[in-house]
Amino acid sequence: MADSRKFIENLSGAGKSIGVLTSGGDAQGMNAAVRAVVRMGIYVGAKVYFVHEGYQGMVDGGDNIKEASWESVSSMLQVGGTVIGSARCKDFRTHEGRLRAALNLVQRGITNLCVIGGDGSLTGANLFREEWSGLLDELVQSGQITEEASQTHSTLHIVGMVGSIDNDFCGTDMTIGTDSALHRIIEVVDAIMTTAQSHQRTFVLEVMGRHCGYLALVSALACGADWVLIPEMPPKDGWEEQMCHKLSESRLRGSRLNIIIVAEGARDRNGNPISSNEVKDLVVRCLGFDTRVTILGHVQRGGTPSAFDRILASRMGVEAVLALLEASPGTPACVVSLCGNQAVRVPLMECVQMTQEVQKAMDEKRFEEAVKLRGRSFENNLNTYKLLSHRKFDTEFPNDGMLEGHCHSSFNVAVLNVGAPAAGMNAAVRSAIRVGITEGHTMFAVSDGFEGFYKGQIKEIKWGDVGGWTGQGGSLLGTKRTLPAKHIDKIAEQMSIHNINALLVIGGFEAYLGLMELQAARSKHTELCVPMVMVPATVSNNIPGSDLSIGADTALNAITDTCDRIKQSASGTKRRVFIIETMGGYCGYLATVGGLAAGADAAYIYEEPFDIRDLQSNVEHLTEKMKTSIQRGLVLRNENCSENYTTDFIYQLYTEEGKGVFDCRKNVLGHMQQGGAPSPFDRNFGTKIAAKAMQWISKKLKEFYREGRVFANTEDSACLLGMRRRALVFQPVVQLKDETDFVHRIPKEQWWLRLRPLMKILAKYKTSYDVSDAGQLEHIVRPRAKDSSAI
Repeated sequence: MADSRKFIENLSGAGKSIGVLTSGGDAQGMNAAVRAVVRMGIYVGAKVYFVHEGYQGMVDGGDNIKEASWESVSSMLQVGGTVIGSARCKDFRTHEGRLRAALNLVQRGITNLCVIGGDGSLTGANLFREEWSGLLDELVQSGQITEEASQTHSTLHIVGMVGSIDNDFCGTDMTIGTDSALHRIIEVVDAIMTTAQSHQRTFVLEVMGRHCGYLALVSALACGADWVLIPEMPPKDGWEEQMCHKLSESRLRGSRLNIIIVAEGARDRNGNPISSNEVKDLVVRCLGFDTRVTILGHVQRGGTPSAFDRILASRMGVEAVLALLEASPGTPACVVSLCGNQAVRVPLMECVQMTQEVQKAMDEKRFEEAVKLRGRSFENNLNTYKLLSHRKFDTEFPNDGMLEGHCHSSFNVAVLNVGAPAAGMNAAVRSAIRVGITEGHTMFAVSDGFEGFYKGQIKEIKWGDVGGWTGQGGSLLGTKRTLPAKHIDKIAEQMSIHNINALLVIGGFEAYLGLMELQAARSKHTELCVPMVMVPATVSNNIPGSDLSIGADTALNAITDTCDRIKQSASGTKRRVFIIETMGGYCGYLATVGGLAAGADAAYIYEEPFDIRDLQSNVEHLTEKMKTSIQRGLVLRNENCSENYTTDFIYQLYTEEGKGVFDCRKNVLGHMQQGGAPSPFDRNFGTKIAAKAMQWISKKLKEFYREGRVFANTEDSACLLGMRRRALVFQPVVQLKDETDFVHRIPKEQWWLRLRPLMKILAKYKTSYDVSDAGQLEHIVRPRAKDSSAI
């Protein structure tokens, strides 16, 4: 069979010129996108030009349009904002302005544009593309360009990347800058919570989002805010009383603080703005609480980009260059976007129209529709927030087990953490407990994993017991690596004593093995014939059946931040190379993706065997690089990538071979990768995935309830809930056995290995890169009836 795959080697940019510009409001990660476009462009043989100051620079020409070199984007990755400048440009809105811009591009032979900005910038680019041939005709008539030049540059190709902290663009799950803005918000919320707790205060936080409530909604989910106000879903009439009732109720339960998050564009049902000061006055008037307002403002745009934004922008930048290389005269302008963990291309104008439709729906008070048009991700965030904010009181659940003639769902569900701690575990536990209580179950918390289970460390846990858990790192329940098989009799006994009807296990590879052992023991112990589900939580991200695990994002940010600091420590000194060891067991996820986010020159991992020749060529590559203006090198090594090529060995080899050109330092990052407050992504992911797991448990409990008891002995009653490509999927653990390398505790196939060539290309290595996945233009699907599998 012929190989139908496409490789980067077959794509050439020779003779092509690409212009890259950032336009509109700045966003963290724009520089990573610019760097990727420049390096990928040069890699394929094209010329790449910086267009400084956005469209203004294109209109003004001159020194604003400069050719970029490989070194000119060095050390850009960790810088916030946009190094090439951005401006809101009135001139480009005029026909004369666009005519001057066209002349400036033709003079430099640029017929490919990569625009990084919001919907306004991208709409402008599309208009420019549509007018292009007409503009060239005018330039020929006025004698400013020749007929020949007009023929040579007859088509303008445009690819957009969305850089906007608001995440207000339809057609992509995340825009560049959104995750970093959430980092800034959550840092502030965490800091405010400590002072609010001290003084028993209520804080009203105003976050950005004039037309889109994404930042407000996700930060409310990530910090467990008491109330959130967003433009897409204005509160119902009488919300003032409802909100005050909820705040006072939370104080009565012993909470010492309240957090209310307001999007700057929040409105009521009649379209009247709701300001943060009005909310404060309302709380003071009705409840007399000591209330303060904090307006975050431009802090949200600032600071260094998060690991997620750097990786997103780097992937988008590379994909954008591929899209430009493959464009033909009939190809519509497209936007490179993210769907699940895949880079896809969507027609630019479809995205713009959908984005405008959201605003139209909001203006016409069709709020349910506006939420649907925002996309599955937004809708799921909103549904999860509603689910977690709706508290049912204990009095609503009679304990007699019978209600109006049918059995009430007073099932007992146990939650436990297994394996090493991972940031975000507590957010998952909190979410599971609260959703479980809302669904009518009695929730039990098991301390110290399976070890605590067989020792009987099981107690009921209430709604208020998990307050404030989302922002806490580690595992508050306690977690151990102990597996259940040796203690299976005692575990079955405890299941019986506490009448446990379902199990939710949150953890890493031990949790996965543990679930398999529990399922295998069902034939001997009927107590274990209950629905069981596992949610993956480990910094190593090595669980079969899931592309992502809770905790991995926080660990990536820890690695990226440390690499930034380490690189900075060498500024002003002579040339230096750092060898950094990361965690992950045999899984190279942290080393590879961390390497991509930190701009590493190499990342050694177990999954991609290497020998002394590879090490030698890496050293030579770095030596060559250090002869240019580049001062620093970064090499990551996964802790178990090789038995003999240890971190010390690699350090000594580089030290010896680099003599006279660079010196070396080594760093073992160790347990700092497991610690720290969870990132917004991990809080949100943990919250949503655990809520979904609890809803599955409720469904299975109803399904397997027969003659007064729960009995579940099918394969699909012991599942792992994982993120696969674009959706959350429940998979029977038995069926995952074939996908697992049990010796090295990793999945046999791992999606992120496809990102390795990207890291090599951006570090100037010639490599083979399979781009078969790229190139398909996908159309935006209109929102249908409920689809809850998205994340």
